[in-house]
Formats: sequence, C-alpha cells, structure tokens
Amino acid sequence: MSNEKKELAMFDDPEDFGTFGRYVEVPVDEMPPEMRSAYECTLKLRGLVPGPHKIWLANPALLKAIVPTGAYFQKDSSLSKAEIEIVTNVITGRWLAAYANYEHEKIGVALGGLEPCKVEALIAGLPTSFDDPRQQLVYELASTLAQPRVVPVGLFKRAQETIGDKGIVDLTVLMGWFTGVSLTLAAFDVPSNAVGLKQ
Repeated sequence: MSNEKKELAMFDDPEDFGTFGRYVEVPVDEMPPEMRSAYECTLKLRGLVPGPHKIWLANPALLKAIVPTGAYFQKDSSLSKAEIEIVTNVITGRWLAAYANYEHEKIGVALGGLEPCKVEALIAGLPTSFDDPRQQLVYELASTLAQPRVVPVGLFKRAQETIGDKGIVDLTVLMGWFTGVSLTLAAFDVPSNAVGLKQ
C-alpha cells in the first residue's frame, strides 16, 4: 500500500464516530431499564431529549438529577428568554461548542427575539450592546464571568439593582449549566449539523 493510501486509510476509521458525534446512541427499544427510565423522565420534563441529554443518558442517575435544572430554565427562571439566550450564547461561544452555537444562534433570534447581528457578536466574543437595560446588564455580567475577569463592585451593585440576587444566581448557574453542555458536546466532538438517532 502506498503512503498516500495509508494516510487516507488512517482517516477512515468508523470506530472514531458514533450516531451523535462520537457518542453511540442506544435505540429506545434497546435501552436497559435505568437508561429508559432516565429517557422517559427527560421526555416528561422537557418534551424531548435534546442535544447533550442524548449523551447524558450514558449516566442515567446523573441525567435524572440534572434534567430538572434544564427544565427550570425553560419554565421558571427569573431571566427572560432573551436574557437566557444572551447568557447561553456568551458561554457556548466561550467554550467553542459547535452544536450548541449553531442551535442557540437560531434560538436566540427565533425565540429570544434578539437581532441576528447581536447573537453573532455574542458567539464570536465581539462587543455588542442592548437598548434594554436588563439585557445590557446580563450581557456585561455574563461576558465578565466568561472571560474570566473579576466582577467589579460597581457591576455587582448594578446587577443587584437590575436583576437582584435571584437573577445573579440564575445567571451564574445557567452559565454553569451551559458549561456542562458545552464540554460534553466538545468531549464527544458533536458537530454543528449533528442529528442523531430518530427516537
């Protein structure tokens, strides 16, 4: 075999790829009971088993423990959908999470009501601004934490006045949530166009 053919062959290893990035999904009807229970729990709380949840099924006990956190941000957060998408796009952009960036670039515009150029700037780490004072504050605080930088006393006080301690907690935990999402997607090399098994 020529060196050129050897080089091409080394990049043609199907064992390097799964059904969702590097992760090999288990069809629902083949899931062991604990995994099936976690799948159904996620479906009940979220209405679907999205992106990283497909991978988190590999650890059913952990998935059952963390799915309520994701569901909280869908329904009960003190942050608006626009504010959630500002935070999400700042942190997924920070972690270079291709799948999450692609998905939330669209969600930020369609469901968050954000201007496309602002969402693009959030993902790219470019400066942007928002006319809404809450959105601007959320952007400033999330960007500071993602860089990482120390949160100045003045910014913290403005955050307390604008979104309150509850909002600051929501923002920081949301950043932690999407850090977990992003790092899971990165570890399993999930591309922006991943589809996975139809469940």
